Amino acid sequence: MFRTLKSRVMAGVLALVLVAGAVGTAFYFNAKAAEIPNRITLSSGVTVYSNQKAAVDATNLSEGLVSIKYTGGKKVRIKVQITKTGGTTYTYNLNNTGTAETFPLTEGDGTYTIKVFENTSGTKYATAYSTSVTMKLRNELLPFLYPNQYVNYNDNSAVVSKAAEIIAAANADTPIKKVEAIYKWVTTNFTYDYDLAANPPVGYLPVVDSVLAAKKGICFDYSAVMASMLRSQNIPCKLVVGYAGTVYHAWINVYIQGVGWVDHYIYFDGEKWTLMDPTFISTSKGSMAIKKYVTNSANYSEKYAY
Repeated sequence: MFRTLKSRVMAGVLALVLVAGAVGTAFYFNAKAAEIPNRITLSSGVTVYSNQKAAVDATNLSEGLVSIKYTGGKKVRIKVQITKTGGTTYTYNLNNTGTAETFPLTEGDGTYTIKVFENTSGTKYATAYSTSVTMKLRNELLPFLYPNQYVNYNDNSAVVSKAAEIIAAANADTPIKKVEAIYKWVTTNFTYDYDLAANPPVGYLPVVDSVLAAKKGICFDYSAVMASMLRSQNIPCKLVVGYAGTVYHAWINVYIQGVGWVDHYIYFDGEKWTLMDPTFISTSKGSMAIKKYVTNSANYSEKYAY
C-alpha cells in the first residue's frame, strides 16, 4: 500500500496535501461546525462481545472506538472487517498474539458489523467471530480525537511532547496557528522515503515515534505523525486515504472550531499563493501547474478516513 506508481516525483511532491495559512483563504469545509468535545479517560472490559476466538470491547463505543483482540491461539494471519450498514467496508490486519488493538468507527451513528477472520490457506479466510454494535456518538468529532491502529500514540509518545514543544516555540495560541506550526515543522524537517515507497512491507503501519526519530517517511507516515500531534492538542484530525489523481495517497483533514472540516487550506498574501510544502515546492520547482493541481479538490478522492 502507498507504493509509488509511475512517477517518483509525484509521490514525493504529494507527501502531504495540507497547506496552512489564515488570510484571504479559499478552502473547502463542512458548513456544520460542531463544538470540539473534551476527551475522557477510556475504560475497558465493561461491554465485551466474544467467543472462544475473538473479543470485541465496545466499552468506548460512544467515543467512536472499539478494541478487538484475537484469542484463537493460531499463529496465522488475522483480519478484521468493520462495515456500517449501507456504508464502506474497512479491512484491517490484526495481530495474532491476543493483544487488543483499537479501531475507529468513522461513519457516524448507526449499526456496524464487526467480523474477525482467520487465514486458512493462501488468500482464503474463515470467519472466527462476527457481531454487530449500534453506536450513538457523544460528539461526531470523537473518532478523530483519539489514537487508533493507524494513528497510534499515547500520552508518553515522543510525538506528543514534540507537538507541545513546537507549539510553545511558535507561540501558537489558536488552533490555526497550531496547525500551521506543526505542519511547517514536519514538512521542513522530514524527507520523503523513496525506497520505502517503492517497496513497503505488506500491511505496513507507521510507528510514529520511529518516523519522528528518523525524520523520514512516506505520505502515510507524514499523515500519521501530523494526525498524532494534532489530536494530542485536541484538534480533530482525519487521516485520509484515497487517490490524488491515480496515485494511492494519504493526507490529513483538520477541524477548526467555527469553520468545520478544512480539506485544502491555502494561504494568499494578497499577491501570490504560497504553498507551505517544501517537498512539493522543491521537487516541482514552483511549477504553477503543480500548484493548481494541489489546490483543486477535484483531483482528490477520499476512500477511507481513520
